[in-house]
Amino acid sequence: MSGHSKWATIKHKKAANDSKKGKIWSKVAKEITLAVREGGSTDPSMNAKLRVVIMKAKAANMPNDNIERAIKKGSGEGAEAIEEMIYEGYGPGGVAIIVETNTDNRNRTAAEIRALFSKNGGNMGEAGCVGWQFKKKSVVAITDNGITEDELMELVLDADVEDIENDDGMFTITASMESLATIVDALKTKDIDPISAEIVRIADNTMGISTSDAKKVLKILALFDDHDDVASVATNLELTDEVLAEL
Repeated sequence: MSGHSKWATIKHKKAANDSKKGKIWSKVAKEITLAVREGGSTDPSMNAKLRVVIMKAKAANMPNDNIERAIKKGSGEGAEAIEEMIYEGYGPGGVAIIVETNTDNRNRTAAEIRALFSKNGGNMGEAGCVGWQFKKKSVVAITDNGITEDELMELVLDADVEDIENDDGMFTITASMESLATIVDALKTKDIDPISAEIVRIADNTMGISTSDAKKVLKILALFDDHDDVASVATNLELTDEVLAEL
């Protein structure tokens, strides 16, 4: 799991230091609106997807007023239609990439995602071309806050945790998709606020590539992350210690 965790750590550190909070909140607001429409309820206890996205919003320090507005927008009539679209393909070095988007214009988004692939050494493929390599997991990132790995493991003992990795003062917890709420609730008992808490796609097997290709992949992943319609990006990239040392 180390390859995923190191890529996740880079993303989470970026999120923790990102000054463009408004952009992050705008993306999460789309996810909340979509979750309400798809789940048919504004009550998180009755809408599992909404509850997960609200956790993500709170981890991003999104104000409650913004969350409530997004919920109301999702339940209101006549609001713009937002739909989830998933794009798959290959990046530099042949790594697999899945891009999940929330868009009000699928033609525009498809064209822009395809252009990002093609202009940065990648190739967008057909639906399902790489998706079979990934499974959805809960991933929660926290700063160590003085807590040890053993103490953290004991704290989340009731969750189906698969991996805990400490990288430069940041813990990344990977668990079954169903365990997200259990982990977040357990952390709250110790007043620990996650840097991020979300369900993401994780590759069954990772692949290593050269440092030069790794730089290109990180560039294309960052471009996807910065796109207004992109909710999440997954890859099977393995960032080995040797490659990280050269980046």
